[in-house]
Amino acid sequence: MVNLKYRKAVFIVTYLKDKNEILYLMFKRKLHWKGWEFPKGGLEPNETINQAVKREIKEETGQSPTNIKDHKISGKYKYKKQFADRKNMIGQTYKLFSVELKNKKIKLDKLEHSDYKLVPYKKALKLSTYPNQRKCLRIVNKFLK
Repeated sequence: MVNLKYRKAVFIVTYLKDKNEILYLMFKRKLHWKGWEFPKGGLEPNETINQAVKREIKEETGQSPTNIKDHKISGKYKYKKQFADRKNMIGQTYKLFSVELKNKKIKLDKLEHSDYKLVPYKKALKLSTYPNQRKCLRIVNKFLK
């Protein structure tokens, strides 16, 4: 019998302060599913959760994050299908973080994403594909206000 498990991951609501406005970074996903999301990713073996946040932001944006905040929120969800690169995984658990970007220069990871946008809160809510993403965005937006 195969032991099915949840992949440990981080959700990172990423934002930029632009004049008097907060803009949220949204990626258009193309690997595993299609839709809009904020940066996220699984923990690598022997990696701490804070190391994972820094690595994911660097990989997905090309920037080093500032103002890293652990929101002490976690959740989990099941995958809608099995992924070849995630054998024996039935879903993902996540911890919510937020980070601030230094500037608008995003180096897109073309393996996972086809596009990105920096958008105000209400637009980010509309773009978000899944309810757990909207929940996390609401938490971070409330924190930043």
